[in-house]
Amino acid sequence: MSRLGRAHTVGVIADTHGLLRPEAAVALAGSELIVHAGDVGSAEVLDKLREIAPVVAVRGNNDKGAWAVALPAAAVVEIGGVVLYVLHDLSELDLDPAAAKFHVVIAGHSHRPQIDHRNGVMFLNPGSAGPRRFTLPVAVARLHVHGGRVRAEIVELVVAAPDHHSDRIDTLRSPADLVQGSLRRPEWGPKG
Repeated sequence: MSRLGRAHTVGVIADTHGLLRPEAAVALAGSELIVHAGDVGSAEVLDKLREIAPVVAVRGNNDKGAWAVALPAAAVVEIGGVVLYVLHDLSELDLDPAAAKFHVVIAGHSHRPQIDHRNGVMFLNPGSAGPRRFTLPVAVARLHVHGGRVRAEIVELVVAAPDHHSDRIDTLRSPADLVQGSLRRPEWGPKG
């Protein structure tokens, strides 16, 4: 079967700020690739994500220190005939993604999960999977790629409140304990 004929799942996460919630790890399980759109917060977050799948990560404005220097400001990923452009802050997009033939632009920074389409390009912000900010949902996203087409879904995570940055994970619990009640909103993008 050709590379275009096989289905691919890409997990998308951003703004963890040093906190990889077990709910996020469970929601990303089964991904063949994970994209982190910056403000990772620590090398340990990337190490935990790599236990799930290979990771492509970009540096966010809060990613400092020796571990973060190796992260690029932007990355291009091709999977199943779909080209993804990843950066942290959408306001720093300095190219025309349609002219560059990108199918999806992935960015974080705002902590607001969103799927938008402009000029035939999908814009995806998975939201923040780290510490809760104001009343914004805690979320990740998934991209489903098949036959050169891409569909995105935001997965809002059910997390315990109040939210504290001190609940970093060392071990993962069972999926049934973690993602009960997750809200999934799928949306298809334009054909590539």
